[in-house]
Amino acid sequence: MTSILFTTMLHLENFYNLPHLCKHMSNRVKNILYSAVLLLSIYLVWNYRKSNSDSGKEVINIDGQTMGTTYHITYFDSHGRNFKEAVDSLLQVVNKSINNYDSTSEVSRFNRSERGIAVDLPYLLPPLQKASMVFHATDGAFDPTVMPLVNAWGFGPNKNLHLDSVQIDSIKSFIGFEKIIIREDSVLKTDPRIQLDFGGIGQGYGADVITDFLKSKGITDMLVELGGEGMAIGQNLKTNKGWQIGILDPASTRDHQFFKAYATLTNQSFTTSGNYFNYKIENGVRYSHTIDPVTGYPARRAILSASVFSSDCTTADAWGTALMVMGHEKAMEILKDHPEIDVLLIYSTPDGKPESYISPGANSYINIEPNK
Repeated sequence: MTSILFTTMLHLENFYNLPHLCKHMSNRVKNILYSAVLLLSIYLVWNYRKSNSDSGKEVINIDGQTMGTTYHITYFDSHGRNFKEAVDSLLQVVNKSINNYDSTSEVSRFNRSERGIAVDLPYLLPPLQKASMVFHATDGAFDPTVMPLVNAWGFGPNKNLHLDSVQIDSIKSFIGFEKIIIREDSVLKTDPRIQLDFGGIGQGYGADVITDFLKSKGITDMLVELGGEGMAIGQNLKTNKGWQIGILDPASTRDHQFFKAYATLTNQSFTTSGNYFNYKIENGVRYSHTIDPVTGYPARRAILSASVFSSDCTTADAWGTALMVMGHEKAMEILKDHPEIDVLLIYSTPDGKPESYISPGANSYINIEPNK
């Protein structure tokens, strides 16, 4: 600041030739002139600081663990408030609603029930209502009642992968979201064997809950990421641009991860679904963790990953799961009727080469890395 102030006064002094003029000025005029120079210098320093700061807002970074994964949040706040404790408390309540691995959660109680449960917490019905919308929009490709099949294929507590068609058909008889009845204060089932799985929507919903909480506190610029998906709100005030999100290359391994593309987002959700690391191999056969609720088998499609962008992360998360189930060809067709959903689909061509599809609405903010 001292150097800026000195340089400003020096330039003004040279401009007005102050040493020469001061010989012919009264002390009063001299004081007025120097006061003006000082005030101008102070203004220039203030303006410089303002243009090179985060608009007077402090950047806050918080992270933690939830839903079997991690979360990372960056936001700008003029009051410098740290909301980690509040966020953790909020996520504990969300987990008590939708965490399948918590035996005391509402979804676990529902899964054990004969007919359904009364809902006490506020975080079970909203994702179910959103799930119903995506279930119908995707012709059943997204279906949270797939839980018994997920368990049967070894992606739950049961590690068995030895299923035959008779067993699969038996389980399929009670799969179907149309067998769920959602009321204002309860969730009912038409078959006691029906179970709900929030694995394909829960993390996105958790990100939305955090985002809504921070918005209620007056936060307008934030990046919320939970398990690799989340919300980009406002701008990154360090760059005065949208938030840049990296999209993992499907060729990545757990030990060597790299990006296929980048998206610059403002007021949008982001999520990428793929079978990067969550799969099982038995007798040389690779089993995807994405179960097709229609066939009852792990989805085996040419699609490698589906990145989805929409106005909320719950929707994006559910659509990402659905697109992996239906495959890229059907996805491209069905997305024509859903311009509110933007996507980057990466799939394998018949000769084994990776190919990409970017929906029209996403062309302006997604950049694919050269030679990738």
